[in-house]
Amino acid sequence: MNSVDHFGKTFEPALLEEMNKFGELKYFKEGDVIMDYGNFIRMMPIVVKGTIKVFKMDDSGKEILLYYLSSNESCSMAYSCCVEARKSEVKAIAEEEVELIAIPHNKLDEWLCKYPSWKNYIMRSFNERFLELLKSIESIAFHKLDERLVAYLKEKKRLSGSNVIKASHYLIADELATSRVVVSRLLKHMENDGKILLYRSEIKLLKDFS
Repeated sequence: MNSVDHFGKTFEPALLEEMNKFGELKYFKEGDVIMDYGNFIRMMPIVVKGTIKVFKMDDSGKEILLYYLSSNESCSMAYSCCVEARKSEVKAIAEEEVELIAIPHNKLDEWLCKYPSWKNYIMRSFNERFLELLKSIESIAFHKLDERLVAYLKEKKRLSGSNVIKASHYLIADELATSRVVVSRLLKHMENDGKILLYRSEIKLLKDFS
């Protein structure tokens, strides 16, 4: 099966043909950097398989997780940087093995005029990423860290489809912009409450997890 066929319900046949002709299929291993700060972006990624996590760094050098990208999703910031020929202000890392189609920058605006499905996809992508950013801001500004940790684990479960979350305490702390000690303490409280089981670099969510 051709990878662009994965998007058969999203884009019209003529656009799929162009995606197959001009798009480049790329593969990344877990932990690979797909986009990095300060680099010019020449393509917009559309995820076929796997999950990508997108980060932003503040002036002090601390990173915070903005959102995840999974199957059929794309990074609106990559689109914006491509169209405006700007350097990337985010970093994208493969959460697991990732397969994506890289759409060249010179096709992005052209397809907006040619294909209604592409315009709808781009507008929907911007809206979804904007809503996710609002959630991140709301979480940081108004929610306690224990609530953010629960939301983080739920999102991991949703993306992986598994009750077993593969993530070290250091990784969780980095992605929530806090310390490992705080994360470990909160996770231990959850384990004592019978909501999770802790293993080395793994967390199993139990029935009472909420």
